[in-house]
Amino acid sequence: MTQLGEIQQAILNGESATVGSLPVPESYRGVTVHADEVDMFEGLESRDKDPRKSLHVDDVPVPELGPGEALVAVMASAINYNTVWTSIFEPIPTFKFLRKYGKLSPLAKRHDLPYHVVGSDLSGVVLRTGVGVHTWKPGDEVVAHCLNVELESPDGHNDTMLDTEQRIWGFETNFGGLAEIALVKANQLMPKPDHLTWEEAASPGLVNSTAYRQLVSRNGADMKQGDVVLIWGASGGLGSYATQYALNGGAIPVCVVSSPEKAAICRKLGAELIIDRSAEAYKFWKSDTEQDPKEWQRFGAKIRELTGGDDPDIVFEHPGRETFGASVYAARKGGTIVTCASTSGYMHQYDNRYLWMNLKRIIGSHFANYRESWEANRLISKGLIHPTLSKTYPLEETGQAALDVHRNAHQGKVGVLALAPQEGLGVRDEEKRAKHIEGINAFRGA
Repeated sequence: MTQLGEIQQAILNGESATVGSLPVPESYRGVTVHADEVDMFEGLESRDKDPRKSLHVDDVPVPELGPGEALVAVMASAINYNTVWTSIFEPIPTFKFLRKYGKLSPLAKRHDLPYHVVGSDLSGVVLRTGVGVHTWKPGDEVVAHCLNVELESPDGHNDTMLDTEQRIWGFETNFGGLAEIALVKANQLMPKPDHLTWEEAASPGLVNSTAYRQLVSRNGADMKQGDVVLIWGASGGLGSYATQYALNGGAIPVCVVSSPEKAAICRKLGAELIIDRSAEAYKFWKSDTEQDPKEWQRFGAKIRELTGGDDPDIVFEHPGRETFGASVYAARKGGTIVTCASTSGYMHQYDNRYLWMNLKRIIGSHFANYRESWEANRLISKGLIHPTLSKTYPLEETGQAALDVHRNAHQGKVGVLALAPQEGLGVRDEEKRAKHIEGINAFRGA
C-alpha cells in the first residue's frame, strides 16, 4: 500500500488521529492548469472554451510546509466559478497571480510554478502543521475557507479582507483543494460539521461565506427582519445560500431563476415569491450596447406584484453586466445593491439617475474574513444552513464538473471526491444528520 493509501485507509477506518504518525508522501494527484497552455483557447468565445481540455490531473510534489501552515489530506472538494475562470484563462491567466505572489517572499516563491493546482474548497484531515500552529493538530477533521492573508500591514487588522496581501487560495495561490493533499494557512481551517459527509462538508465553504458577508454581515448589506431581498440565480451556488439566509433571518426573498425546475428548488427551501425569468422572457439588452429601460420597468412591476407593492430593500447581485442595470432600477429608494461577482461580464452599465436621485447604494463584497467564515460554518454545523450539493464527480472528471458550472448545467454546488472513494462517508453524528436530512438532500438529483 502506498503512503497516501495508508493515510486514506486510516481516515476511512475512523482512525484520523493516527495520521500524524504516518509518513507524508513525496507527491500527490492534483487538478492543474499548465502555463504553456494559456493560449489554447485563443480566438474562442468564453462560452466555447472547454475546461475538460485545460484541466489536468497530474502527480505533483508535496510542497514544503512553512510556519503557520498546514498540510491537509483532502477527502473532497467542490467547483466554484473561480475554477472555471482559471480553466478558461479569463479574465487573465492565474499564473500572473502566482508570479506576483512569488515575489513577496522566499516562502511565497513556492507558489510560482509552471503548473497551478486549483480549487478553493476542501474537507479533510490535517496531516502536519508548521511552526507556530497551536490550535490545530494532525488528525483534526476540518474544512477550509479560501482567504489567504499575510497581515503584516495595518490595513487588514480591522477586516482581514482589506489586507494589502489578501488572496483567494487555490485561485490566486497554488496548492488548492482539488487535489489529494492541499497546503493552507492554519487560519483558514474550521471544524468539519460532524453530521455531513465529506463531499457535503466540502461544498459550502466559498459560497456560504461569500453569501454570509454579502447579505448578513455589517460589511455587506446588513440584512434585517422584514427586508425584501431580490436574489438573482436563487437556486445556484451563491443564490441558494442567500435564499436560506433571507428565510432564516426573517427577510422576504424574491427568487429569480431561469426554469421551472429551479423554481421548484427554491420552493423546497421555503421561498414563496419566485420569478422565472425565462417564462417572463425578460430582455434587458436591446443589443450589445443598449439596454431596455422598459424591461427594467416590467421587471420592477413583477416584483411589486409579488410583494404587494414593495420594492427590494436589498438586491443580491452576482451576474453582473446582464442584470446590473435592472438591479439598480429595481432597488427601492434608499435601497442597497450588493455585488460580489460578474459572471456575465465585468463592465456594468446602469442609469445613474436611479442611483443618485433615489439615494441608493452599491456595495462591493468579496468573499469573507475569518470571523464571517467561521460564523457561516457554525450555522452549517448547527443545521441552520444546509449544503446545496446536487452532484458529485471523481477527481478524474473535474473537467466535466467545471464544464457543468461553466454552462450553468447544474443546481446548487457540484462536488468532487478526492481521497474519499465514494459518496456518503465521513458522517460522525448520525442522530443530528437524521434531524436535518431533508434540508441536506434538498438539491440532490436536481
